[in-house]
Amino acid sequence: MSFDLDKITRENVKGLSPYSSARDEYVSDGSTMVFLDANENPYDNGVNRYPDPQQRGLKSILANQRGIKEENILLGNGSDEVLDLLFRAFCEPKEDNILTLPPTYGMYKVLSGINLVENKEVLLDHDFQPNISKILESIDNHTKLLFLCSPNNPTGNSFSQKRIEQLLESFNGLVIIDEAYIDFSSQKSWVSRLGEYPNLVITQTLSKAYGMAGIRLGICMASKEIIAVLNKIKPPYNVNELTQQRAISRVIDQKGVQQEVSNILEEREKLNKALSEVSFVTDIFPTDANFILAKVDDATKRYNQLLEKGIVVRNRTTQPLCKNTLRFTVGTSNENKKLIKALKALS
Repeated sequence: MSFDLDKITRENVKGLSPYSSARDEYVSDGSTMVFLDANENPYDNGVNRYPDPQQRGLKSILANQRGIKEENILLGNGSDEVLDLLFRAFCEPKEDNILTLPPTYGMYKVLSGINLVENKEVLLDHDFQPNISKILESIDNHTKLLFLCSPNNPTGNSFSQKRIEQLLESFNGLVIIDEAYIDFSSQKSWVSRLGEYPNLVITQTLSKAYGMAGIRLGICMASKEIIAVLNKIKPPYNVNELTQQRAISRVIDQKGVQQEVSNILEEREKLNKALSEVSFVTDIFPTDANFILAKVDDATKRYNQLLEKGIVVRNRTTQPLCKNTLRFTVGTSNENKKLIKALKALS
């Protein structure tokens, strides 16, 4: 495989220069300065100044924790903004296409529609693993991005390392591994292998294990060359000051995060065992995420019955290969007890 980033980058993007904001042109070294360069309101209220457009403080911590350099990281307003930037940087509207592997995260398809990029779908096999031969058959000269959600949503399983390696070595476009749920998995992040594959892009989020869905912080990690292309087109202040402050305080607290992850994994096992004892649950799928996908006799009926008991789960029956399945997010101990009690009371 001979990967050439220049060949897959949109022509109009190649010639772009990123917007240079006041906070890009002068980067504070910590000295006390009078800032009269950005037309800001001078009265300090904590957010009267523009945020750091490159989120240097936060990136420094993340880079250190993941064993990479700051130049390998781009941050976004949630992972969805990061994914959208990939479309806008590398996919020519009405000309290029992407590959997705349903059942999977629905936003890939939504973004393909927004960006007028064809979405080619290759179903996972019946073990919810990538079908390598069909994927390779579907690739053409206009296929730019391949999305792998691992651990996968809504199925919960991780993809085979060998199969992902095959795709990285065979595809001349970008292979994006969405690791939103990696903190709940026993498998290692692909971040440690960035140096091996120039076409590898990894996305992560603070929404799941870090419990910060409300601040919208997505992480993209790739070669410095890919990150440089994305920096050309990202909005200058896409991550606001409050998000940066809250994110820093949270990612520093690794002990607290790991304790919550540990609690969730413990509760996941309890929930898994309890689901196996529910009469109308016919199958429980292996999971590396903070949720469990289970097959039931009638998903729509059971979903509505749980709603009547004040419990909201996700009905995934309309998704490919997921007929009559419900997705149960692992809650607190008390929440899970309420769920289990409600399930066992249904007939």
